[in-house]
Amino acid sequence: MTETTFKLKIFRRLTLFLLPGLLTLATSVTLVCCNAESRNDASETKPSGIKTKVLRMGYQQAGDLVRVTKVLEKRLEPLGVKVEWAQFAQGPQLMEAMNVGKIDLGSVGETPPIFAQAAGAEIVYVVGSQRTENSGNGSAIAVPPNSPIKSLKDLKGQEVVFQKASASHFFILRALEEVGLKPTDIKVRSIPNVEVSSAFLEGKIPVWVTGDPHLARAEKLGKVRILRTAKGLDSPGGYYIGAKQFAIDNPGLLRIVIEEIDKIQRWAESHPEETVKLIAPYQKLPHDVMELIVSRRTYGLRPISPELIQEQQLVADYFHKNGVLPKAINIKDATLTPEQYAAITPPSISQK
Repeated sequence: MTETTFKLKIFRRLTLFLLPGLLTLATSVTLVCCNAESRNDASETKPSGIKTKVLRMGYQQAGDLVRVTKVLEKRLEPLGVKVEWAQFAQGPQLMEAMNVGKIDLGSVGETPPIFAQAAGAEIVYVVGSQRTENSGNGSAIAVPPNSPIKSLKDLKGQEVVFQKASASHFFILRALEEVGLKPTDIKVRSIPNVEVSSAFLEGKIPVWVTGDPHLARAEKLGKVRILRTAKGLDSPGGYYIGAKQFAIDNPGLLRIVIEEIDKIQRWAESHPEETVKLIAPYQKLPHDVMELIVSRRTYGLRPISPELIQEQQLVADYFHKNGVLPKAINIKDATLTPEQYAAITPPSISQK
């Protein structure tokens, strides 16, 4: 056997031995490359500005229109984002949950985010609620029908029940100021509305600062006399507040959310009877009560602007001036940059 023939036999044997491994290695490399390409293709189709896989929404009422109609789920779940909902008694409780990382976004009045910011919460104003000349009709300072209290001036020395750090807090302070009274002229008892409603209807609460749906229910039952509504109050209104880092990380998501919330609210404004039918099963209230609630709601959103920030700053300064807020705060510290607001605010909102 020549040396050349011997080398050829050795090569063939080595080839037969190594070929299966080489084929397996080649196949593995091919699969890895294909999988990498698949992942790259998937990432390219994922919408920009959405890092989260779950949006945790906070709300205060069982009949929240956005939750009932599932408009967020319809838009977000096809994009791989699940929507979870958590209910809270009032705005302060919702803000507390956001502060400890339990929710990402929620709707509150003008007051809760001020106290949350003062407590060190990392929050941002995402979008504001529209205000009209009729805003505030769904909130009131109320007494039982047979109460000896006839006017706001008669509140001096009285026990007044409301949730501290809620929208009712700003309302009562401004109402007292209008008639020359100070915060120290009343005895404050802080209890969430949901815990007071039945006691008030039984005549056990002397003065209650409250709002719908509790106010509308008391009105329809003939169990309340209103001293003053919040109509005409110099309040900037409500907001959707977000956890700061969540808002920074998910501008594309927030843009979709704001658009859908505004759309369903505008629809509700034009379809009050349909809105009543949608919410009534969740609120478990009589039809006439729901009609009253829906008739005096304010619908639609407005962008966060320098003017709106200044309005909110005046509220914060008012609380501090009256000794209710322990320290002065700068509302701008709880806002995004103009560029970030441009990224989360749909044109339909910006142009209003």
